[in-house]
Amino acid sequence: MQPVLETPGRDGFDLWPFGPYEPYGFLPLGAAMSPADVGTAVMQIADHNEAEPGPGEEPAGSGDPAGRFLHGLLTSEHPVAPGGFRVFAPATGTVLRPGCCNGLEEWQDWYEVLDGDGFALFGHDPTPEARREGTLVRLTPDSAVRDGPVIELPLDGLRRLVTAAADELAAFLRLADAWAADHCPDRRAPLAAALARAVGLGADSAEA
Repeated sequence: MQPVLETPGRDGFDLWPFGPYEPYGFLPLGAAMSPADVGTAVMQIADHNEAEPGPGEEPAGSGDPAGRFLHGLLTSEHPVAPGGFRVFAPATGTVLRPGCCNGLEEWQDWYEVLDGDGFALFGHDPTPEARREGTLVRLTPDSAVRDGPVIELPLDGLRRLVTAAADELAAFLRLADAWAADHCPDRRAPLAAALARAVGLGADSAEA
């Protein structure tokens, strides 16, 4: 299990260096990311939350293109990061990927499976789901497909995977904070807080 960010892409971006990515693919987030990968992630998250300054807000100004680009992410109370947790079963090659309209800010829905009502959906087209059945959890990559592949995990095993994936998100936030010190030093603190909100960990996770 690993946290992944959807990467639809952005044409003509030149505000900071970024790494290669697959259009409409998934970028793994975590401790193994390079600074260029972090630049890609920040670009994608900011692009997804891009918004012009509204009435009464101080505009970034034409002389500050990075500030204008980051404005929506920095000012949104509930920014989103398209993606989620991807699960790979090496024994069978089955992969559960987050579906459309799922976001990393919703990753704690996995605890609904572990400790709540035992069921969660993670987007659509495909429509991945997780369902608790006794001491096991069945992960279905696309519940719209009859008799499709599934991944079965023990509850304790899934809990360990979710904890490890959350740790990778926290590692991404630490890398992003270091990246901001080099590329957006005047916005380092608000950017760290915004990214933490976007991945569902809270503003203090970047300093953990």
